[in-house]
Amino acid sequence: MITLSENFRALFYTPFYAAHAIGAYAKEGVEVELRSSSDPARTAEALRSGEVEVMWGGPLRVLLAHDADPASEVVCFCDVVARDPFFVIGREPRPSFRAADLTTVRLGTVSEVPTPWLCLQDDIRRDGADPAAVQRVTDGTMAANAEALREGRLDAVQVFQPYAEALLASGVGHLWYAAANRGLTAYTTLVTRRSVIDRKRDELLAMVRAMYRTLRWIRATPGVEIQRALASYFSDVPPAIYAAAIDRYRALDLYGPDPVTRPEGFHSLAAAMRSGGALKRDVPFEACVDNSLAEQVVAEGVA
Repeated sequence: MITLSENFRALFYTPFYAAHAIGAYAKEGVEVELRSSSDPARTAEALRSGEVEVMWGGPLRVLLAHDADPASEVVCFCDVVARDPFFVIGREPRPSFRAADLTTVRLGTVSEVPTPWLCLQDDIRRDGADPAAVQRVTDGTMAANAEALREGRLDAVQVFQPYAEALLASGVGHLWYAAANRGLTAYTTLVTRRSVIDRKRDELLAMVRAMYRTLRWIRATPGVEIQRALASYFSDVPPAIYAAAIDRYRALDLYGPDPVTRPEGFHSLAAAMRSGGALKRDVPFEACVDNSLAEQVVAEGVA
């Protein structure tokens, strides 16, 4: 059996719940116990301490772990969310949007986790503007910022699904930027410790096979069917919003075609972390990523 901890409950993590909902782990003959978590930092500590064997989460935390301790054994081993799942939604249409435009508006950025702003500030910098010039509201939740947009107290907000879809469906919000269009950005993988790979390699191989099967299922399955299969995980999200949200993610190619973590996605994230001051040094791809399981599974194919 493998103990697996969620990071926190989020719609863009749909593949991780789908692997359970469609019986992908059972088909591969591995028992996976899913444990809930509402705090990414607590999840990461549970992995380091051995309380859980696998978690899903951002390579950002793996990079930070190796930046602080080059001997860290925490490692990514199965890519799932290969692009940035966040959006910039504005009150007015802006069809010719550029990242540098954000220096001219009141923007509510994500306060819950660090990766969205680190990536967006790097987009702004690469577009020739200074991220420090952005009039940011930094202490609001995504829910609070969405409400502030509705009330006209913000010009734009940085949110993930289903907040983005709800704002668009209401007519209050207009899509300025889908961060997935940046290209590959290693956003969420399965994470473990190297000692667990050594000890439970066969079970982790089965997990990766199951996730490969799940990724293929998501690519082939309309959002309305995905919503029905996972309704119990997101009972507070209206079915039509969930279906539209996941279809938007599918159209943006958010999820990887297979579980191999691409170096270009990893380096995109690491560069954003360096430019934002979150990393003190360059951390090698090979220190943070073990693709051996994923590459074996891809070579085998999925029935």
